[in-house]
Amino acid sequence: MSGNIKDKEAYQRLNFLYQAAHCVLTQNPENIELARFYCFTQKTISKRLVLRQDPSVKRTICKKCCTLLIPGVTSTVRQKRGPWRQRKTIVRCLSCGLTKRFPNNPKHKLWVDQPEAQLENQTSRDAGPSSKSTTQEKKSDIGSASTTAKTSSTAQTNLTKPS
Repeated sequence: MSGNIKDKEAYQRLNFLYQAAHCVLTQNPENIELARFYCFTQKTISKRLVLRQDPSVKRTICKKCCTLLIPGVTSTVRQKRGPWRQRKTIVRCLSCGLTKRFPNNPKHKLWVDQPEAQLENQTSRDAGPSSKSTTQEKKSDIGSASTTAKTSSTAQTNLTKPS
C-alpha cells in the first residue's frame, strides 16, 4: 500500500512541475530557462522512479533540450501532406530546431486510450482459477480434440471409399 502512495505523490509532483512550466511560459515567454529547468526536473524524476508519462505530456516536451513546446511561443506547428495522401503534424522547437512528426489518422487510437489498457477492465489473476488447473484443462482439451479429429478423419475416409 505504501508503494501506491509513493507513486501518487511522485505523479502529483510531476503534474505540479509540468503545470509550473506551462504557467511560467504563458505569463512571461522570456522565462524559457526556468520552464526548461522544470521540464528537465520532471524528466529526471520520471526516469529515476521509472514512472511512465502520458503521451500527451511527452509530446509537448522537446526530447533534445527539454523545452515545453507551446505553439507560437516555443514551437511552430505545421500541417503537411506526405506521400499517399497522409497528413502529418510537424512540431518544430524554436530553441534547438528539433522536429517531431505525428501522423494524423482519425482511426488511430493510442494504447492508453483503449479500454483494454484501463486497469478497471482487466481481470485479476486472483479471482480466476489457478494457472495450474487451467493448463491441465487445456491439455485435456487438446487430447480430446486430437481423438475427435482422428475419429472424424476415419469417418471421412470411410465415406469416400467405395464399398
